[in-house]
Amino acid sequence: MTDDVWIRDEPLSPCNKVCQIHPEMRICIGCYRTINEIATWSRLTDMERREIMETLPNRAPMIAKRRGGRARTR
Repeated sequence: MTDDVWIRDEPLSPCNKVCQIHPEMRICIGCYRTINEIATWSRLTDMERREIMETLPNRAPMIAKRRGGRARTR
């Protein structure tokens, strides 16, 4: 099986095929781009894409799963 659907002409895409928008943060949990960044990606210059891609690693902690549970009162 090939992955032709995901072959794109535009360079520098952080997409990793995990496309799901975090309901509160409104960023993709796979690539950490905002909805607006995803929508305009094909129209951005290489420099604009590079600038966005530099910020993506800093967004990962914003959507890290928090494990809940009961507070210990002992």
